[in-house]
Amino acid sequence: MLFSYEHEELRNTVRSFIEREINPHVDRWEDEKIFPARELFTKMGKLGLLGATKPQEYGGLGLDYSYGLVIAEELGGIHCGAIPMAIGVQTDMATPALARYGSDELRKQFLAPAISGEMVACIAVSETQAGSDVAGIKTYARSVGDDYVINGSKMWITSASQGDFACLLANTSEGHPHKNKSLIIVPLDTPGITISKRLQKLGMHSSDTVQIFFEDVKVPRHYRIGDEGAGFSLQMQQFQEERMHIAASTLRALEYVITQTAEYCSQRSVFGKNLIENQVIQFRLSELQTEIECVRSLIYRACELYINGEDVTLLASMAKLKSGRLSREVSDSCLQYWGGMGYMWENPASRAYRDMRLGSIGGGADEIMLSVISRILGYGRKRNPGQ
Repeated sequence: MLFSYEHEELRNTVRSFIEREINPHVDRWEDEKIFPARELFTKMGKLGLLGATKPQEYGGLGLDYSYGLVIAEELGGIHCGAIPMAIGVQTDMATPALARYGSDELRKQFLAPAISGEMVACIAVSETQAGSDVAGIKTYARSVGDDYVINGSKMWITSASQGDFACLLANTSEGHPHKNKSLIIVPLDTPGITISKRLQKLGMHSSDTVQIFFEDVKVPRHYRIGDEGAGFSLQMQQFQEERMHIAASTLRALEYVITQTAEYCSQRSVFGKNLIENQVIQFRLSELQTEIECVRSLIYRACELYINGEDVTLLASMAKLKSGRLSREVSDSCLQYWGGMGYMWENPASRAYRDMRLGSIGGGADEIMLSVISRILGYGRKRNPGQ
């Protein structure tokens, strides 16, 4: 992929913003178990960083996804995983379907303020018994006159304790699980919604995560995105951008862990020589950096195809799978080279070890990525005898 001057200027803008507005506060936000989403998003909105790929008529920049990819990659320079994830929810998980298929009224009411940062968006798909199994969700939105009445619950919802609306996937009819669901915008101050206390997680500490309960929650039917029954398909489309964002945002984060580890090994003396003088460490860090470049190339290729209008489910799933597994490999290997210091809470490798473990679970577990890849490649299909 060839990046233009405009791409590089955007990259510099994101990098400067992170250095000025985010990284100086990350440790405090991690300790407080929350970051000020609306305050931060409003600042990002003023720079156009929440709507680079969104339509200009709603405040976006109207650029292709390569610009969104640049932003996602640079977000990996934030010194924790929670904030890039929350930003990705706002830009690449909760709003792509709204931007592409929402009515003009719906986009004016919810997309425009999400782009400006005035509203915090959530994606509400997962349930306690249906995480990666999207078709198995139980939350139901029943048509009553001009409204939907929603009952059910959603689990592991990022930013919802300070969110303004959720892009909710719910069953709107009986029948085939791939054709009975709809995406609905649900304001989180609607009567009947209960937000749990913030959940305690292994990592991603500065991102608030909650469970949402819906009891006879009434929203207008015109808050639906696209056609009734098209929700599963629309959510699968949203997953393409979500998975590319997740994979892209790991790149610089992994490079940071490797760089910090190499620096530590250059200063730490063991048995009369610095650790970095050990060829096994040199080779291992070099191998891990090579793996990062392979993932980067895969993501760039997927992005090029995506902006040309092709379905990139296969490549996006591969990138998501590989980035999640590589995150575990890099953080574990680097933590080992820090020795006892690696087991300390504030260590960059230990934070990556906690935060980046989610990469193989959230947005579709590794096993789901493998299932998607296997299906697209045709593995496991029944063949006639003799074939």
